[in-house]
Amino acid sequence: MSTSSSATRYVLITGCSPGGIGHALAMEYHRQGLHVIATARRLEVLSDLRALGMTTLQLDVTDKEAIRSVHDSIDDLTSGRLDILINNAGFGYTVAVTDMHLFDVRSLFETNVIAPIALVQTFAHMLIASGDGRIVQMGSIAGFAPIPFGAAYNMSKAALMALSNTLRVEMAPFNVKVIHAIVGRVKTEIVKPRSIPVDSLYRPMEHIFQTKRIGVSQEGAMSATSLALELVPETLRSNPRRWVWAGSQTWVPWFFYTFLGQSGFDWLMRKMFGFAEFEGVCVGGEVRLVHT
Repeated sequence: MSTSSSATRYVLITGCSPGGIGHALAMEYHRQGLHVIATARRLEVLSDLRALGMTTLQLDVTDKEAIRSVHDSIDDLTSGRLDILINNAGFGYTVAVTDMHLFDVRSLFETNVIAPIALVQTFAHMLIASGDGRIVQMGSIAGFAPIPFGAAYNMSKAALMALSNTLRVEMAPFNVKVIHAIVGRVKTEIVKPRSIPVDSLYRPMEHIFQTKRIGVSQEGAMSATSLALELVPETLRSNPRRWVWAGSQTWVPWFFYTFLGQSGFDWLMRKMFGFAEFEGVCVGGEVRLVHT
């Protein structure tokens, strides 16, 4: 970044609860010498970051008044300047499209898509005042990959990528750079224990779901600390990449889209997540519902 090395640089990170990517990013930016402003829904979970000298603030990213309160606190702290905004807060929803509750889908989009817009709107002037501001959007390979039982999350990350690409053009006149991180498998708590509903079309594949969708979600995953070590230096470069692929298995969507196309990706998802096996319990296009 072009900011003088003697000047304090400020980074605001959403979703910094322990065990997640935001917490690891906070630790690495702090190690790099930036003044970290870490936020979470519950302030008490940030006590370890506060003990290290970071500024910690309570923030529900879906609450407009809470965002405004954080803005005012940062304005007082930095005299109206913010160097980096990290839109990291988010959550998943592991359920088939036919079983989704629309209320839950709307809630997911409020956090994963609408909240980043609200934060950009609120902090745009502070980022411009920096002279070399950056917006980092924490995306996912799910924005490319048709991962079964993950359509809501997949859609939200595809939408976030579209937002990043548009925002990059719109903010360029103000020398604010937009970096979209395409994150692969990382060891976090985003995938929660879950079962297929008993009245679902997919209930007969419950055992497959547990072993191939829930059970393997963290296999081969990179640690959040390793991800931060890879991502943070890129965001601090004078000319950072527009898309940053980070985390394990990020090569998969690139390879399949480049060489095999969408049909190849569809085949991979069927095999990886047991849908080829599930065809064995489908008879004449109908599914025997097994209530267990």
